[in-house]
Amino acid sequence: MAPPRPDKPNAPRPQAFYAPLPSRQSLVPLARPLGESLAGDGGLSSLLARVRASQARLDALADVLPGLLRQHLRAGPLDDDGWTILAANSAVASKLRHLLPTLAETLVAKGWQATSIRVKVQSTLAPGGK
Repeated sequence: MAPPRPDKPNAPRPQAFYAPLPSRQSLVPLARPLGESLAGDGGLSSLLARVRASQARLDALADVLPGLLRQHLRAGPLDDDGWTILAANSAVASKLRHLLPTLAETLVAKGWQATSIRVKVQSTLAPGGK
């Protein structure tokens, strides 16, 4: 049989040589947002609560931290021993250590229980803390 001519609108289509691929929907499970997944698990929900509390503490210090310093900080781990602030470099960490008494007073004034604040350098932080 000759291939259909393009000038004939009702010409039959040639048959496909390949079988259609199975639907991707059947191969990929439905994705859940990370926050929903963490909240659904008992152990992970406590981790999520600590991460949120750590970020809330850093946000509460926004009034006390100089603007240029704040962009080089990230909320770190919050555990039973204290809270860690991650600094982008040693100069930022040094300046932050000078502010620790003020930061601790601010957190207590805003309702958080007094705890030790640690400062650690995390050199992989990009400007803006992201």
